[in-house]
Amino acid sequence: MDKFFNGIQKTNQKPTADPEDPTAPEKKAIPKGVVLGKDGKPCRSCTSFSSWAAMTRKDTTPAATTDPPAPPTSPPSPPPDCPPDVDALGRSTWTFLHALSAAYPPAATAAQQAEMRQFLALFARLYPCWPCAEDFRAWMGRGGNAPRVEGREGLGRWMCEAHNEVNRKLGKREFECARWEERWRTGGGMGGVVE
Repeated sequence: MDKFFNGIQKTNQKPTADPEDPTAPEKKAIPKGVVLGKDGKPCRSCTSFSSWAAMTRKDTTPAATTDPPAPPTSPPSPPPDCPPDVDALGRSTWTFLHALSAAYPPAATAAQQAEMRQFLALFARLYPCWPCAEDFRAWMGRGGNAPRVEGREGLGRWMCEAHNEVNRKLGKREFECARWEERWRTGGGMGGVVE
């Protein structure tokens, strides 16, 4: 996660101009929450929509008025044709990964185990949010965090533990991993379908 924060430029930094070029326009400070890609440009899939909107917002300072201030509005929502932000991408990804775990065979063959290991390694390299991908690879590389691909139960619990690790870092509630199959496979007792 440290790498994630290294990619973020704080808003308290002052806009600066290139001291070597007196004609260079002043650079705009990047709002808090905007993650820069490896190319130094803002990363769309690494940044929340609200942070992206703050970065692209024009100066809309209202003129002086005697009217009372407007009530606060809810955070902006992306239009339906907008690329996914880090939040939408994360929700969709976790849904896919948990569904994949739930569909995994109870006892995987050697070939299925090798394919799942390969998939997870590639996933952790190709995920569009590069700080998230690096963090996931680092977590998988720590002792005890290697994917458990012998069968559905092991993979489902491992996926839940991986998701809970991300939830802890984001300050979100953790899921009770003993109930992973109920949530993602059978739905029993949680308002879903019972097999």
